Amino acid sequence: MALYVAAGLGVALLALPLIALVVRAPWSSAADILRDDAAMTALRLSIVCSLGATALALALGIPLAWMLARRRLPFAALLRSLALVPLVLPPVAGGVGLLMAFGRGGVVGRWLDAAFGLTLPFTTAGAVLAEAFVALPFVVIAAETAIRAVDPRAQEIARSLGASRLEVARRIVLPQARGGLVAGAVLAWARALGEFGATITFAGSVPGRTTTLPLHVFFALESGDTGPAVLLSLMLVALSVAVLVALRQRWLVLR
Repeated sequence: MALYVAAGLGVALLALPLIALVVRAPWSSAADILRDDAAMTALRLSIVCSLGATALALALGIPLAWMLARRRLPFAALLRSLALVPLVLPPVAGGVGLLMAFGRGGVVGRWLDAAFGLTLPFTTAGAVLAEAFVALPFVVIAAETAIRAVDPRAQEIARSLGASRLEVARRIVLPQARGGLVAGAVLAWARALGEFGATITFAGSVPGRTTTLPLHVFFALESGDTGPAVLLSLMLVALSVAVLVALRQRWLVLR
């Protein structure tokens, strides 16, 4: 009996906030809220930044996952732990770290500013970088698992027939691992879309440049405008559910 009670409380903890959003949403004024220029600008910026962050996470995460899955690195455990740090790191702390590294006076940022005049904080590129930082672990986890699952014998046969490492990767490993890569990309995109802490710390909230939808929701709620905050939160929930459904369909196809 205690098991069922605990399970029921767990379900309630997960479901009640979502139900409350649906119940308290201002459905009668939904059309006006969704036509608001600031909200739609924040939504468009969220989509652009999250897609850019996903592309960056894939470009950096797949090679890293390949190294972890296929190479016997002396510090593989440490490297893997480092790749997964953003999963457990408070997002605000991640944003502070990014600021210390890529800010105008940061370890790398001062060099970027002096050499190229490139400033990342409080820019759209900075928002993309912050979102990529928190999304990268999802790509690494999914890609490494998928690459490890590829039959090594097929790769050995291809190599014995004269195929280069690049050809083996392009024609054998990546096609067979595409399910995991797609799952990692979708999860990374969803994580980037909902990112708040690292973004506001590193990129700030500049309307039209770094004010993504989560930041817009936060400031609407802070100003007491709960209606738009609730409705736009539901929009983020709907996108998250769509991601879960898409991944479920992907997993069903792979079975």
